[in-house]
Amino acid sequence: MNKETRRIFYQRLADLDPNPTTELNYSTPFELLTAVLLSAQATDVGVNKATKRLFPVANTPESILALGLEGLESYIATIGLYHSKAKHLLQTCQMLIDLHGSEVPQDRESLEALPGVGRKTANVVMNTAFGIPTIAVDTHIFRVSNRTGLAPGKDVKVVEEKLLKVTPSEFKLNAHHWLILHGRYVCKARKPECWSCVVNDVCDYKSKQITPPPGR
Repeated sequence: MNKETRRIFYQRLADLDPNPTTELNYSTPFELLTAVLLSAQATDVGVNKATKRLFPVANTPESILALGLEGLESYIATIGLYHSKAKHLLQTCQMLIDLHGSEVPQDRESLEALPGVGRKTANVVMNTAFGIPTIAVDTHIFRVSNRTGLAPGKDVKVVEEKLLKVTPSEFKLNAHHWLILHGRYVCKARKPECWSCVVNDVCDYKSKQITPPPGR
């Protein structure tokens, strides 16, 4: 994929969804940080079900801490790895209170210093909560970037670096959301739905099925 086709690629995704955002439900940077921390190896739908119960009761570092480990686990027990996530979230809440005045920091170094927060989570929070043009590479974005030829790479860090380099500046802010939604609903892992893809003519994937299967 060259510079021109990349621009076409992004422009079509932008035309399809001009204002994309995360599918995690949140109303504050702290709620977003909490939801993203809980979302590792879990679905957004599953996280939203848990936070729908949790956030009306506790949605600040202080109120989460007040629940204690068992109390917090009772709200998130339906999410995978809930025990370790609960411990990380409580530790993160304490650090936010102690080091950041209970506010979520906007810089990568401070975010990645929080327990349970890796580069991907930091990128999501920076981009979605604070409008910083980062690109968090998850399994969907890694697959789309390699399969389409947009920004191929052998690991997520390489793909992230390539995406930041080749994505036109006007598309960088929303690139993360366009790519993750495209991977989740169209460029799926097992059977990409190339017949309904708006960028199938500029994609490098060699096994495209342009004709929909019977019944589709």
